[in-house]
Amino acid sequence: MFTDMVGYTALGQRNESLSLALVEEQKRLVRPILSRHEGREVKTVGDAFFVEFPNVLEAVRCGYDIQRAVREFNFSLPEDRRVHLRIGIHLGDVVESQGDISGDAVNLASRIEPLADDGGVCITREVYSQVVNKFDLPIKSLGLKQLKNISAPVEVFKIEMPWEEQPEQPQKLDSRRIVILPFVSMSPDPNDEYFADGLTEELITKISLVSGLEVIARTSAMNYKKEKKNASQIGKELRVGTLLEGSVRKAGNRIRVSAQLIDANTEGHLWAENYDRDLDDIFAVQSSVAENVAGALQVKLLQKEKDRIERGRPKNPDAYVEFLRGIYFSHGADPGNMRKSVKYFERALELEPNYVAAMAWLGMQMGGLAFFGFEPMEASYAKAVKLAARSLELDDTVPEAHHAVAVTAFYIEGDWAKCLRECEKAIELNPSYREVHGEYALFLTSLGKFDRGVAEIEKTLELDPLSPDLNNIAGAIYALAGRFPEAMDQHRKSIEMVPIEGHTNLGVTFVLMGRMEDAVKEFETARALGGTAFFLGNLGYAYGVSNRREEALKVIEEIKTQPNRGSVSYASANVYAGLGEKEKAIDCLEEALRERALFTFPLFVVDPFLANLRDEPRFKELARKVGLDPVQLGKL
Repeated sequence: MFTDMVGYTALGQRNESLSLALVEEQKRLVRPILSRHEGREVKTVGDAFFVEFPNVLEAVRCGYDIQRAVREFNFSLPEDRRVHLRIGIHLGDVVESQGDISGDAVNLASRIEPLADDGGVCITREVYSQVVNKFDLPIKSLGLKQLKNISAPVEVFKIEMPWEEQPEQPQKLDSRRIVILPFVSMSPDPNDEYFADGLTEELITKISLVSGLEVIARTSAMNYKKEKKNASQIGKELRVGTLLEGSVRKAGNRIRVSAQLIDANTEGHLWAENYDRDLDDIFAVQSSVAENVAGALQVKLLQKEKDRIERGRPKNPDAYVEFLRGIYFSHGADPGNMRKSVKYFERALELEPNYVAAMAWLGMQMGGLAFFGFEPMEASYAKAVKLAARSLELDDTVPEAHHAVAVTAFYIEGDWAKCLRECEKAIELNPSYREVHGEYALFLTSLGKFDRGVAEIEKTLELDPLSPDLNNIAGAIYALAGRFPEAMDQHRKSIEMVPIEGHTNLGVTFVLMGRMEDAVKEFETARALGGTAFFLGNLGYAYGVSNRREEALKVIEEIKTQPNRGSVSYASANVYAGLGEKEKAIDCLEEALRERALFTFPLFVVDPFLANLRDEPRFKELARKVGLDPVQLGKL
């Protein structure tokens, strides 16, 4: 194997001290990887490594691991501090003399290395023949190459790295994968915008119940509310073959709904219709739209699906209007909007006491207000559990009812088996239920089921590719599963979308990779952006592990100023664990449990900041107390 730093000579002429520093960085990065793969460092020449391996598969795996490590190392650095490598690998006989090796095989390896891309690995036909079908990544032939001082042309191959952008292959978009774009409000009263957004969300929910269709989630769909893009652009961005768009006008008790279905491949119209109705007929409009969409896409609408679409309708249209207002204000964690949504859901239930969807949503919003520390925990949690249970009791065919029970089981009751069971039931009833898919992925990961968590989050990203929160959660799940390249890709996206959470999860990934200095930088950035107790606990841990005791203790004092007591105790436990003060850390965890901070407890099985506590008897007892005993987890 030969490795070479890209642009090293030019850099040395511009800035010799920086070029020498980068060579040292490269050595610190590469040598441990060579050792893991039994690579013998024959010699270094300036910026280049010359390495010998006992077998060819180890050499190829080492080449990939080096480039992956370099990519992760470069992620948080400015361009002028980054290391860029090319690698060439050949298999052949050599002559060894006084620790050095020579021969035609050595010359050939040195000649193919410059053919590799920045960040790439090139190999010869001899290497390819030995590793084909044994190495996980695809390998592509670059054809015959005439190399300097090599008489015959040599066939060269490249390893296709998972992070490389593959050339986009034009392909027909799946017509049964559909996005319902935000309906435009044409009402004379600007305050009626909630009705258009609510109708959009209701159509997403109803059409999701058609088993032959895959429906993009609200978060990604709403990105196009102000965007003026054509159907083909949106189709490519969301990988959907069909778009439903339209407008709604509400004036008093009269509504006019216009809807049209568009083929994203051709931009041709598949179906269009106008509905002029009384508000009482809004449900009939929704059912008609769902049936027409299914018919236009040649998907059979089963009778049981039609029944589910039509079930759960309130008899009172005013209750439905209040429900739509509640939905409008329910997204996100703004306390003012959350309280408004609670008020509207309560009004809907006053008008129609057994309105199941409104009851389920109200329960989730009450729990959310307590979760974020905006309302007293005991009373809000008790009401959330009662509402969720009652909604399911009234109608167990409503996916939102199962969702509400799953959420309260996880965050409030600590009944992990019940939580997973209800998630699975909600998904069975509505396979495109994005919110449940996302939370199910988080729940599985929190309970140590990483492979299932990854599979579920990837499914969720298909349904909601533009969601900031979802991309951030995906990065955390990939990191906990040890899939660092995928985690890094997700962190790049989430830092742009949700900077505090993105920098925090990037820091957690660095902790898992053992790059504590980089982790501290990311956690400090999150704090500067306004991170809460949960984020501060990560920073305090990193200070503690880095022997910055005074700074860690100051973080604990800063944590104590945060509003949610359960979060404060749990975050403090992280810091004490980083300081190696295990008894104090467990004291804080017990305090968090007394403060009903159950929402944090599933995390402590997999929390990297508590890893040094897991063999402590008190820690194990605490895990058993909340049903997280490893034996019990295995049964979930």
